Amino acid sequence: MLTKLDITRNWLPRYTGMPLERFGEHILLTNFQNYVSMFADRFGCDVYGEDRSMTAATNDEGLTIINFGMGSPNAATVMDLLGAIHPKGVLFLGKCGGLKRTTEIGHFILPIAAIRGEGTGDDYFPPEVPALPSFKLHKFVSDKIRDHGVDYRTGVIYTTNRRVWEHEETFHHRLRRLRVIGIDMETATLFLVGHANEIPRGALLLVSDVPLIPEGVKTEESDRKVTARWVELHLQIGIEAMTDLGQKGEKIKHFRY
Repeated sequence: MLTKLDITRNWLPRYTGMPLERFGEHILLTNFQNYVSMFADRFGCDVYGEDRSMTAATNDEGLTIINFGMGSPNAATVMDLLGAIHPKGVLFLGKCGGLKRTTEIGHFILPIAAIRGEGTGDDYFPPEVPALPSFKLHKFVSDKIRDHGVDYRTGVIYTTNRRVWEHEETFHHRLRRLRVIGIDMETATLFLVGHANEIPRGALLLVSDVPLIPEGVKTEESDRKVTARWVELHLQIGIEAMTDLGQKGEKIKHFRY
């Protein structure tokens, strides 16, 4: 295997257990297995990779969902591996912490950019290169959110490799100074590595906690409530947006900096 394409075409099935020919041209990414299970139950399709690092499923319309796990390194890995099939669009359905008083649990966020606080992206581009989504893809997502009569927020997401920071007031102060709307562990990496691989990409984030206040820190019980109330809609919007994109056949042009 002498080229990156050789490697990724071998490793994408290796990581997911799904043959290359089963992958669709439009991809939903998540880091929660219940999203994949709900997708498979809805469309009656097989789930691959239950004994692998990632799980995946593809419906009859050519829409694929992948659970790539948690964190920035995994986000970079899946976006590199997707270079094997060069999808026409990738949408991340993730959860994030809300950092503004106007951002409450259950709100949706369409990020306009993400701050690279995770470090992984430095292996792909210099720090000056911003982590940005493909705005035309976000237009499809925005339309579907409004079709459901749901409000959403836009703003900048801070992506970090730190998982346990909620107790640290110094880090809270930094987030307030940055004036970011939310925090997660994947979005900036997905945007940046998608850019490196010339893959159109976006993110629809569900606010699952408000971690700057003690009673707002995520717990197992609070996450169960979020899942029961909002996850089905989150997945539904993602399915509709990417299916519509595929049916209309619109290209989301990738521009080089």
